Amino acid sequence: VGESEDSYFGDFIEDERAEAPASTAGNEMLKDRIDEVLKTLTYREREIIKLRYGIGDGYTYTLEEVGRIFKVTRERVRQVEAKAIRKLQHPVRARKLEGFLDGSLARY
Repeated sequence: VGESEDSYFGDFIEDERAEAPASTAGNEMLKDRIDEVLKTLTYREREIIKLRYGIGDGYTYTLEEVGRIFKVTRERVRQVEAKAIRKLQHPVRARKLEGFLDGSLARY
């Protein structure tokens, strides 16, 4: 393209499969913020939440599977998960994720 021929026509066509830079940045910010909030939990609470909700590998483990990993009953896993969720719902922690809940990144 052009007289100097140092670029190609394809360089100017939008790749519709590529994610928008703002969206990519927002996703990275969300991941960082989730990690930050999860670090306020105990190791066991954090790992149970990550396993139960597929954070990391994308696979959601059952109570039974998590129980086998931690060598506890599924009821104990349920109790630890419930406690962790209550902690995450605390206003101080929840506020850190506020701007992401409605899809708006205006505050960040």
